[in-house]
Amino acid sequence: MKNLFRCAALSLTVAFAACFSAAAQMGGQMSGQMGANHQQPPSPPAMTSVSLDGAHITIHYSSPAKRGRVIMGGLVPYGQVWRTGANQATSFVTSGDLKVGTLRVPAGSYTLFTLPQAPGKPWLLILSKKTGEWGIPYPAGDDLGRTPMHYTKLPQTQQSLTISFQNTGKRSTQLHVRWENTDESVLIQTLK
Repeated sequence: MKNLFRCAALSLTVAFAACFSAAAQMGGQMSGQMGANHQQPPSPPAMTSVSLDGAHITIHYSSPAKRGRVIMGGLVPYGQVWRTGANQATSFVTSGDLKVGTLRVPAGSYTLFTLPQAPGKPWLLILSKKTGEWGIPYPAGDDLGRTPMHYTKLPQTQQSLTISFQNTGKRSTQLHVRWENTDESVLIQTLK
């Protein structure tokens, strides 16, 4: 009888050890999968801001990568409104009144879109009064307005989308949207 109990106890110990080992391996695999899922997303969130005399401007967007794809005229089709980023809509918030290109922009929160065109034709920067939505579909009919942008060809391919402020002075800056070989910009000035 003692041998029977010893055999049963040994069998339970071996079974428990096997279960524990399998659970530990699964936990390690799950942890590895969780770690892989918690890596930087394909289109990570990004932010740019600038302070001018009379306004602070902040833009939140998601920055997709080229990843071997044709971007301009491919992933970003010409002649169609683009969310200008990925995931949630790109937000444009200003604490003061602005002139963005030819467009007068009162202090407030907006959504930024663009209308890409083939090189040689100006893109349009679009500010929508509708905010808080996903990047698509484009909320037609809610535009504050549109303004032409200026095209420059980048000397080297840029792998990820960036939105930035450049050439900033006391009351003006340039907003740049860059990706692949395209740099589209617009002058922003404070109205004070």
